[in-house]
Amino acid sequence: MKHILTLLASRHPIINDQKMYAVIRTVLVALCINVAWTTNAQDLLPETQVKTLDGKQVLINDMVEEGQLTVISFWATWCKPCKKELDAITELYEDWQEDYNMKLIAISVDNARAVAKVRPMVAEKQWPFEVLLDTNQDLMRALHFQSVPHTVLLNQQGEIVYTHSGYLPGDEDTLEEELQALMP
Repeated sequence: MKHILTLLASRHPIINDQKMYAVIRTVLVALCINVAWTTNAQDLLPETQVKTLDGKQVLINDMVEEGQLTVISFWATWCKPCKKELDAITELYEDWQEDYNMKLIAISVDNARAVAKVRPMVAEKQWPFEVLLDTNQDLMRALHFQSVPHTVLLNQQGEIVYTHSGYLPGDEDTLEEELQALMP
């Protein structure tokens, strides 16, 4: 923030005034607090259409069942960490379904040229969860993230309660802790 104010001061002489500097600093701090608060607020999924592997358009909200935890994992065929994450979750998935009454939806963000690789990869990996397509990355943009892998956890009311970007081995354990914390 100090660098921003320094930059502003160098371009706008009025900010050299100490009172104006204090006002701008206060506004920037308030803005940062507001952004942090809204980022942690429980939001619902945006009403965005995605496609099934058969090309059928569906609203992502219709894929979420009330009373059930839902993990949405955004991935791409070219993304090695994405595939490692989904492989790791596959090993735990049956137990998670039983223990936490949850389901996972894997959403590929591959573009129109690469989407033909999705179905063969899913078959090869034998992933047991539902796979959808966000080829135009509409849902990705609506959720305000830019890279994969990206994981979103919805509680039993369909509210976003946890998000995580990236993947390192062991992140699935953190996700399981988040699932456990939502159990009654």
